[in-house]
Amino acid sequence: MEDEEFYCLHSDLCKTLANQKRQMILGSLRDHEMTVSEIQEHTGIPQATLSQHLSILRSHGVVHTRRSGNFIYYAISNPKIIQAFDLITEVMLESLAQRQDAADRALGGESTA
Repeated sequence: MEDEEFYCLHSDLCKTLANQKRQMILGSLRDHEMTVSEIQEHTGIPQATLSQHLSILRSHGVVHTRRSGNFIYYAISNPKIIQAFDLITEVMLESLAQRQDAADRALGGESTA
């Protein structure tokens, strides 16, 4: 695979994950599979909107489905997606703490870190 093609696919996956509602869905699915109704109840995302986002996640291979009777269960396709999600969260929290520390120092306050 050419570098340009790889980075295009990488960018597409990042764009797929770079959405607040889709991140809420991933957070809901991080530990177990759920039906659309369960995800909707957990996130508060309207069902029609939720279905659109689940379709996007599924088409990019982020989630997969399993049918059981009348129910379709959604689950994270690869646990490394949650690991990446958690790493980004750690980076964000560290960055916020550094900003707060810098603001505290600028105001002459004590460091909170």
